[in-house]
Order: sequence, then structure tokens, then C-alpha cells
Amino acid sequence: MADLQGKVALVTGAARGIGYAIADTLAREGASVVLLDLCPEENGLEAANNIAQARGVTAAFRRCDVSNYEAVQETVKAVIKEFGGVDILVNNAGITRDHVLLAMSEQEWDMVLNINLKSMFNTIKACYRNFMKKKAGRIINISSVSGLIGNAAQANYTAAKGGVIALTKTVARELATRGITCNAVAPGAIETPMTASMDQDALKGLLSTVPMGHMGKPEDIAECVAFLAGDKAKYITGEVIRVDGGIGM
Repeated sequence: MADLQGKVALVTGAARGIGYAIADTLAREGASVVLLDLCPEENGLEAANNIAQARGVTAAFRRCDVSNYEAVQETVKAVIKEFGGVDILVNNAGITRDHVLLAMSEQEWDMVLNINLKSMFNTIKACYRNFMKKKAGRIINISSVSGLIGNAAQANYTAAKGGVIALTKTVARELATRGITCNAVAPGAIETPMTASMDQDALKGLLSTVPMGHMGKPEDIAECVAFLAGDKAKYITGEVIRVDGGIGM
């Protein structure tokens, strides 16, 4: 178990799916959690309230478009002021807009790159001085096994997730001397609302690539994030940990 008592965790895309599981697991380990999402206000507040009641910690929701630089700077500044700082930043927000490259629109390319990659620049930049001042901190970016091996009809998604890996390693190098770690987690096929909406034939095709023969659960990703957020991972930085049932072997 990671001991996160007294820590403040900021998690993006946290109202459902993997992001919610991450926020809930960090709260289970004692952290106060702030959920950032662009979902309707009532959905985000419900998610935060559920975590607070179940885990007995402070959980708050802030509606924010993480692809919008100014919105992120303002939101994170307010969170830091309210909670006294941020100790753990988990960049999870992401979308898909899948098409083969020939059929992919410029808007679909830009949308996925902005939400899946630019958002991480936005949040890390907003928390940078906070971490430097503390001379401590954990940054955990959610990439994907697709960012390591590629995937047909996902040029935008794989480019973004590959970029997340490069960003992670660069930030890790920049902040290592300050005792701040930056790592990435690369999920494979995980049971989420996103995968639930997939065509059944496409889903069967996806599962056929998983050596373990089944999909993972959001909690599988969350447990890895909780480990990286804790003191037991204090000498791990710049790493990409696959949680993918063996797809990327």
C-alpha cells in the first residue's frame, strides 16, 4: 500500500473510467483528490462526493477544459491556493477519433492531439513551480501501449500517446535533481466506457492480440499509478510501465 496521507492529488479526466479509478485509489491511500473533467457539473460533483464518502478524505471537482492553456493555468492556480499545493499530478484525460489516415480530418487530428498531449503540457506547466518549490512531487502520465507499437486507424491517438512518452522522459530529466519523478503508464485493452462502445467484431479482434486473453480493469491501472505516487517508487523516473496483459511484448 502506498501511504499518501497529507498529499494532494490532481487527476484529469477523472469523472469516470480509468481516471475515476485512479482518483478513488489515491483517496483510498489517504490523499486528498481534485478531479478535473469537462463533464457536466453534476456528474463531476457526484463522482467527487462518492469518493469522499467512500474513502473519508477531501475530494473536490473542478470543471476544466484541459486542452485550454489559460483555463488550466487559472484552475490549477486556484487549486494550489485552496489546498496549499499539489503533490501528485496524474494526466489521464484522453479521447479517440479513429479513422485511417486518408479519412482522418484535420479537426480530428487536432482535437486528439490537443486533449491527449497538449493538455499534459498545460497541467505540468501549471504545476511546475509548485513542484520546484516543494522539491518533491510525482507526475504520472497515462500513455498507451498504442504509443509504443502503433495501431491502424489511430494515427492521431498513437502520435499523441507516443508524444506523451517523449514528454515524460524529458520532464523526468528536467526535474530529477529536485527529487521530482515523472513516469508514464501505458494501458492496453481496459474495460472502460470507451471500449464498451466499440463494435463487437473490433473488440474480438482487439482481444485476440492480448496474450492473457481478457481485458484489464481500470483498477489495474490505478494500482500502478498509486505505486508510482508513493515513496516506494521514489527512485523510479522516466519509465514507461505497460499494464496491457502482454500486448506490447
